[in-house]
Amino acid sequence: MSESKDVSADCAALRSASASLRSDFRDAMASLAAKVCIVAARGAGQCFGRTVTAAFSLNVAPPAILVSIAAGAPLAALIRAGRQFSVAMLSEGQQAVADAFAGKVAPEHRFEVGDWQSWSSGQPRLAGGVAAMDCTVISEIELADHLLFAGAPRDIRHDGGRQPLVWHGRHYNGVCTL
Repeated sequence: MSESKDVSADCAALRSASASLRSDFRDAMASLAAKVCIVAARGAGQCFGRTVTAAFSLNVAPPAILVSIAAGAPLAALIRAGRQFSVAMLSEGQQAVADAFAGKVAPEHRFEVGDWQSWSSGQPRLAGGVAAMDCTVISEIELADHLLFAGAPRDIRHDGGRQPLVWHGRHYNGVCTL
């Protein structure tokens, strides 16, 4: 069962943060290494996707993933309407895909970058990444100017032989074993 909670009334402090605090926060978050993902959705004759680093494992049993999408984005509206989305965890060498979905390519041409296929659900699936998931929305939370979507994977592809693409210090990076 899908649950939606509007906590925007509790977010006044988030909205009123000073420009200095927001700048310090961005700088602090730049020091946090994060996997680079594409969240995408298809429905009603439309297909949208966006590069995100705010995607993480929410639960293992049952499996669930959480993604954060700007509330005003067409992608958020499409996920909300269709109650489904896909996540592609990018691998090293997929920087062009990340850049395209981060806004360096017009939305109508983004799916021309990378090897895009479809899940059996019809949702977009990017080949060549570390992992990909086809998800059903099980919950959403509105928080300030973003929507948090919790998704239950209904299909997963994983290639443990690939190295993930990581965003750190405002640059793409790889990982190495210490």
